[in-house]
Amino acid sequence: MEGNCEQLYRDKRVTPAEAIASIGNAGASVRQLILGMGLAMPPALVKALGEAALEGSVGPLDLYYMHGTQELEEMLLQTGVQEAIKPRPLFLSAHDRAVLHAPGLEGWMEYVPSTFHQVGRLLTEQIEPECFMVTVSGMDKHGYFSLGTNADYGASVVRKAKKVVVEVNRNMPRTFGECLLHVSDVDLIVENDTPLGEVITKPPTDNDIKIAESIASLIEDGDTLQMGIGGVPNAVLGMLKNHHDLGLHSELFSPAMVDLIEAGALNGRKKSWMQHKHVYTLALGDKAMFDFMDDNPSIVGYPASWVNNPGIIRKNRNMVSVNAAIEVDLSGQINAEQMAGGMHSGTGGQLDFVRGAYAAPNGRSFVALPATAKQGGVSRIVAQLQGGAVTDTRMDTQYVVTEFGCANLKGLSLRERAQALIGLADPAFREQLERDVHESGLFKRL
Repeated sequence: MEGNCEQLYRDKRVTPAEAIASIGNAGASVRQLILGMGLAMPPALVKALGEAALEGSVGPLDLYYMHGTQELEEMLLQTGVQEAIKPRPLFLSAHDRAVLHAPGLEGWMEYVPSTFHQVGRLLTEQIEPECFMVTVSGMDKHGYFSLGTNADYGASVVRKAKKVVVEVNRNMPRTFGECLLHVSDVDLIVENDTPLGEVITKPPTDNDIKIAESIASLIEDGDTLQMGIGGVPNAVLGMLKNHHDLGLHSELFSPAMVDLIEAGALNGRKKSWMQHKHVYTLALGDKAMFDFMDDNPSIVGYPASWVNNPGIIRKNRNMVSVNAAIEVDLSGQINAEQMAGGMHSGTGGQLDFVRGAYAAPNGRSFVALPATAKQGGVSRIVAQLQGGAVTDTRMDTQYVVTEFGCANLKGLSLRERAQALIGLADPAFREQLERDVHESGLFKRL
């Protein structure tokens, strides 16, 4: 069997240009190409696709992905490829935002909203996935690659796409769960051993620490954690090293979680679901974290359709969810995706965990944000959402936390919510928020 796998590998190995050529030019027929997310987005294949698009030898293609990379920005999000490629991201990165309104590219990119646990279904049922391209680990002696850092939607799409092209990178960690992919299920193989992109953690700000202290004080021994990305989640994790028997069921796996595992505080012993396993669907971090994940049987990746499913999340007793927001209105509606009326990131998996955590026995959901933006010039606690998007409805929001305190909105009337949230605003904006409430007649309608 080992020899057969090696022969299959050799037979399917091609250059990036040959892999892209295999897609062919469909003329007037638009087809669907899906790229792996973030670290799983294959740079050599992206480069070859960009070159082919500039030459006019491929397309037209609807390009679906989440969290575009620098290579995507440089090779595909540029003038000259619009006739061949239509970007349709489901979550925007800084690289996507850099070209969203660039001269000559206005209106070209089309954002597709979807909560994260539904993305796998969207990409396999609502559209017909012609081809999936993804970065994987090296092949083991049994013929298996691993999706490594990115189970996310990849673990769903890789089973349904008509054609699967993998970019083998031996720097991709080998992980378990539903991350394994056999060479017999792959159509073409490209090799490219390039360092994985690293996300370097920034030191927490003073406000991050104040917010984290409020959240950490409400986390108990034996809780199961989901943490988003950013200063506050990292600061919270850093405050839990003296806790006992914490568990992990998280959309994101991050370096701060490695520190907590190595400290012995995060061991999964008291989890009621997937005991002793550190469950994630995507990972962002540095080389030390990738090395920790590699061949580690306690680190298990599953598709977002499962990890982020509120019905699965709620099976963990004492589930705690910590996420960030851009702004919160006085009724408790959360905007975590739009800024100044334009797309900033995406729906992502926040609502999945807000709902799943609260539904769990003794579950708690926290949404954290600094009280102001633009060096204190703008309040993030607002009378009405300015961004135009409601990521979490007011019925779903539980704890809201700023550097000025923490409020549990569950069970509060609209009047009580407004008062509690004004108390979380920067003092410089509280009087104006009171005026906004009264001028709008909100209290009179309650």
